Amino acid sequence: MTNTTEGSLVCVGTGIQIGAQLTPVARRCIEEADVVFMSVSTHIMEEWVSSMNSDVRNLQSYYEKGLPRNKTYKSMVDVVVHEVECGKKVCLALYGHPGMFAIVAHKAIEKTREIGFKARMEPGISAEDCLIADLGLDPGTCGIQQFEATQFMLYQRLIDPSAYLLLWQIGVAGDLTLTSRTPNKKSLSILLELLFEIYPESHQVVLYEARTTPLTQSRVEYLSLNELSKAQLHDYTTLVIPPCEVMKKNTDIEKRLKLIFT
Repeated sequence: MTNTTEGSLVCVGTGIQIGAQLTPVARRCIEEADVVFMSVSTHIMEEWVSSMNSDVRNLQSYYEKGLPRNKTYKSMVDVVVHEVECGKKVCLALYGHPGMFAIVAHKAIEKTREIGFKARMEPGISAEDCLIADLGLDPGTCGIQQFEATQFMLYQRLIDPSAYLLLWQIGVAGDLTLTSRTPNKKSLSILLELLFEIYPESHQVVLYEARTTPLTQSRVEYLSLNELSKAQLHDYTTLVIPPCEVMKKNTDIEKRLKLIFT
């Protein structure tokens, strides 16, 4: 049963480049909200969003040193949903795409709907969109498979070496404490062990970081896989691994399809 009050939640993305990639729909949501929540560490981003709404609240203060991120995220969700329960039109504006590596948005929408209020998500320009543009990738050429780096390590995956592999958040790969924001050489070496089972050690890969302003440049650094342990990594660095094999055609399926379309 839907609640009769006007409280609602919309989660939007601000894009990757500050001030340059906000969609018209996201801007309207920010402008029309009773309260806007965001989580940013840069003053310029907070000022920019504040220019569109007089009540903008930064959730960045919920990050505490040593506190697991899952607890931080729960606190963020609770404060956002509380304002919805108070009957307000709430907008949660998040960096990039609100559904990509943004568990707060997903959990807030889920909880808001559970208690009977309306909640939705509007798409935004993500780091993946920027990566595809900057590197000139086309998912239709040979396919792209992508995983969060730690998840890739923890679960058994069937990796296709004839497609691209993207590993997100490579700089904190293997962190089970959910507190680190810097690389750990030991956990990174374990990741490399897994990758060396699939790819040659000399295989050329790319470290990618999207540019955040029109005046800066994206990081596109080419190196061999065995050089990864010496590279400078951040929690937002993405590892792009091109195919090391050619695609193998399924000749039986091709024959069957030719009978249908010829």
